[in-house]
Amino acid sequence: MFEFKNMLHDEFTALTFQLTFLGMIFLLGICIGSFLNVVIIRLPRGESLIKRSSHCMTCGTKIRPIDMIPVFSWLFLRGKCRSCEEKISPRYPVVEALNGFLYVLTFWVLDINAEAIITCIIMSLLVVIGFMDWDTMEINEIILAVILLLAVPLTFFTDEVTLLSRIIGIFAISVPFFLIGEISRPIIRKKYQEDFRAIELGDTLLMAAAGAILGTKAVIVSTLIGIISAALGGIINKIVSGESKFAFGPFLAIGIATGLLWGNEIADWYIGLLKNPLK
Repeated sequence: MFEFKNMLHDEFTALTFQLTFLGMIFLLGICIGSFLNVVIIRLPRGESLIKRSSHCMTCGTKIRPIDMIPVFSWLFLRGKCRSCEEKISPRYPVVEALNGFLYVLTFWVLDINAEAIITCIIMSLLVVIGFMDWDTMEINEIILAVILLLAVPLTFFTDEVTLLSRIIGIFAISVPFFLIGEISRPIIRKKYQEDFRAIELGDTLLMAAAGAILGTKAVIVSTLIGIISAALGGIINKIVSGESKFAFGPFLAIGIATGLLWGNEIADWYIGLLKNPLK
């Protein structure tokens, strides 16, 4: 794997190179984001991700290649199907643009190296987890397994997080989450006559995989960010829909994405603040 030390932020790196490289990364990100839309829709349904051509969800018409340009085709068609003129959800370009933005942000923060490439893959998987969990209230085990496996190459390409920290990170959040889920399940069943947990197993396994990737400090930071964003999201969801139950996975994904880029720095800053509160 290649690595260029501080390539994007070197004082001798031209602005034109930075803009060209990041522009190419954004285009790559939105193209992959287009495939992520397919995964988000088809994987929960058990449909093939590659056999069937992309088609309008309303009229079933096969989408022409010119109408599958990520983000731009949706804007050009004004969010409508060319055949039946039924509205196309704006979530499609949102997913594509979000993935492109995350790729650019990842390379800008981590620079051009193997860690950035692996992190971009994880970012895409987090996008899938977030939107899929929001739709189905479930997190796919295969995607979780892939995230966990990506911890292996990260171990070789990152020096900040030790193997011991990754092992402890696997259990640091997942064990408390599992216990909360087990304790809450009979209470919820008795009070609401529904069989679900305050924290579902999918969320628990997600944080186990995240711990292997992030290590102890960053996974704790990620969890706190996820809980805070979930609290805010829950309030908004309650106001808008009146529902108290909502998916936790999207907010944990936000926390993990933040932890991938700045988790250890945030943890070190906070620890330093506790040691020197007056500074």
